[in-house]
Amino acid sequence: MNRRAVFASMGATVFVAGCGGNISGRDASAEEVARAVYRHDGPPEIVLYTMINNRTGSGAHSAMLINAPSQRVIYDPAGNVRFNGVPEIGDVLYGITPTARVHFESAHARSTYRVRILSRPVSGEVAEQALRMVQAQGAVGPALCSNAVAVILRKLPGFEGLSSSWFPNKLADSFARLPGVTERVLREDDSDDKEAAIAELQGKQAQTRQGQ
Repeated sequence: MNRRAVFASMGATVFVAGCGGNISGRDASAEEVARAVYRHDGPPEIVLYTMINNRTGSGAHSAMLINAPSQRVIYDPAGNVRFNGVPEIGDVLYGITPTARVHFESAHARSTYRVRILSRPVSGEVAEQALRMVQAQGAVGPALCSNAVAVILRKLPGFEGLSSSWFPNKLADSFARLPGVTERVLREDDSDDKEAAIAELQGKQAQTRQGQ
């Protein structure tokens, strides 16, 4: 997938993977969130994302998708990928349509990083509890992503035994040992040169404007 090209169509803001700090700016309004709410008809689930450095194998970032009966969101504490049309309040991204999900995952996969994606089915009640908890958590500071995700998960029924960890890989390994978890790994070969990526994005935007 040409990650930069599809992001251009969404007006995405893309930076290097990792929880080095939240760049999302102001919170969206309640009205913006209400307009964006997306209810996915798949079974309730919690998905743990772990961004892993391909050179060192170290974990760089943790995030979590929650598919609750009321709506699907991504909790991206101290995250640094945001999209127009996907409003955010306090590190919670709303309006996670199938396209938005694909683009979020792809944003973190490139030549220097892969994404470990662990999915676990849960009851609707547990998913709704997780949703309420991330909404109440609020934005977190730099380098606190894994701990913030772990704090939420460990309070949910069926997740109490998870490791409380500041390290993304340790949290992912603990999550992977839970019953019912399925795993996939997303790898892409996009360049990690931010200047080149910006140039490509600007070129795609210019082509889009010319075609209108």
